[in-house]
Amino acid sequence: MTREADARDAAGRAVREEGPAVIATLARHVGGDVGLAEDAVQDALVAALQTWPRDGVPRAPGAWITTTARRKAIDRLRRERTLADRTAVLAHLLSLGDDADQDLEAMTDTAMDDRLRLMFTCCHPALGIDARVALTLRMLGGLTTAEIARAFVVPEATMAQRLVRAKRKIAAAHIAYRIPAPHELPDRMTGVLAVVYLVFNEGYAASAGERLGREDLGAEAIRLGRLLVALMPDDAEAIGLLALMLLHDARRAGRVDAAGRYVPLDEQDRALWDRAAIDEGVATLDRALRLRRPGAYQLQAAISALHTQTPTATDTDWPQIAALYGRLARLAPSPVVDVNRAVAVGFADGPAAGLRVLDPLLADGRLDAYQPLHAAHAELLRRAGRVDAARDAFTLAIDLTANAVERIELERRRAALDAVTG
Repeated sequence: MTREADARDAAGRAVREEGPAVIATLARHVGGDVGLAEDAVQDALVAALQTWPRDGVPRAPGAWITTTARRKAIDRLRRERTLADRTAVLAHLLSLGDDADQDLEAMTDTAMDDRLRLMFTCCHPALGIDARVALTLRMLGGLTTAEIARAFVVPEATMAQRLVRAKRKIAAAHIAYRIPAPHELPDRMTGVLAVVYLVFNEGYAASAGERLGREDLGAEAIRLGRLLVALMPDDAEAIGLLALMLLHDARRAGRVDAAGRYVPLDEQDRALWDRAAIDEGVATLDRALRLRRPGAYQLQAAISALHTQTPTATDTDWPQIAALYGRLARLAPSPVVDVNRAVAVGFADGPAAGLRVLDPLLADGRLDAYQPLHAAHAELLRRAGRVDAARDAFTLAIDLTANAVERIELERRRAALDAVTG
């Protein structure tokens, strides 16, 4: 690899891995202007691509990005003549000095608090729920606009406009860059929990790319979940979400084989599952249930606990899982829940019963681009012996799949149908 390629890789990695923390810290320094902070970090990335090939990759790339982003923010503020509090923000930035070693130490000391501040800012109720989720994925999860657009099943241009509008609204509404006061927290948690779970889901099953998941996002979501539980120790749903993420993440090592190929749940080597994470997840779920305030995340965690505590796939208590999905569908109805309920019902009561659950979703044209619906439909049709229909459903699911690992697995299943009928 050439020196230029090394520098480009290091710069991209620094922004991808440390960019959210840098944006969070810089946003505090510029009075909560997350748009300015993100723009300054992007400017710093451009500077890194220009200077690192010549000068070499710095010892602490994240601190270098932070220091440079602060300089770029100062440049932007000096050019911005209409910002009312421009002078005060400039004075504060200039007072911080220009020392990368000092920035490295400061990042270590304050990064997690800054991320909480950024999370609650991005999830402010003044923003629509879709904007909150998208903005937090962009700012805290480091996802690209294209990845977020795929997660929302909207065009990339639409998502870009949504992100711009959200950042403008934060600035125009003077949304405070802070962790809410204790009396404000309960009303603010619902949106925050939804964001954290979507970040985790993107890490667990990436919307696109060459790998099934993104461990960095999964780990980040779990860290954020732990922070939220520390902040709200009596919030049953925050605890339930942490339990759910721990139990899902515990199965990560068994979800792909040594060659990176997808392994279905019923074929996974359960010895590869993280028993410590399972034990912690179950204990965390028990802690949530003791609070006697049931919610959607706790129900999902209970379903995951049934899977992870079952010695073999054939021992899975599908009737109990289907019943839990039924309760979940009543408590928090959504197409995602109904697709999973159909799969569970299909194992508990047979594929024809599962297909009946899917029928209303398939008739709803708004879900035509929802890949998991068509993948579940294909599997239920295959198990019902409706080979031609299953092949068509697999083809539709494949066409809607942007993740390479999932696509290869769906193509394998379709090919297996061709082998049976060929």
